Amino acid sequence: MNLNKAHIMGNLTRDPELKTLPSGVAVCTFGLATNRYWRDQSGERKQDTQFHNIVVFGKQGENSAQYLKKGQIAYVEGRIQTRSWDGDDGQKRYRTEIVADTVQFGPKAGGGSSQAASSAPAAAAPAAPAVDTIEYPDDDINPEDIPF
Repeated sequence: MNLNKAHIMGNLTRDPELKTLPSGVAVCTFGLATNRYWRDQSGERKQDTQFHNIVVFGKQGENSAQYLKKGQIAYVEGRIQTRSWDGDDGQKRYRTEIVADTVQFGPKAGGGSSQAASSAPAAAAPAAPAVDTIEYPDDDINPEDIPF
């Protein structure tokens, strides 16, 4: 049994580029950066950043190009693929990319609502973006009013 599956979540390194194949299929490409943190033997915190090339086809590619922006978080699920071609200088070139099956958009870069950002000073800003809450009415619900 073989398995070629990639699941990554990170920040876009550039705005998505949308192109169209001669067949009319939309192709969206963008970069995604993932970070890994750890402590070495001396206790010093270390960080490693990896950069991934993402390719999304069809309607999902069109949506990705329309709604994703540089710096935004995205979750990508797909397969790893390596392409090769001959460069202009005659050298063999390779590019490894993730061909996405699923792209889920995270919060916009900068996060939070404009109302929350304007009411709090920058120094006292919370570490995580504010989450909208649902306000339910105070009315009592009578089960006999439900039509089913």
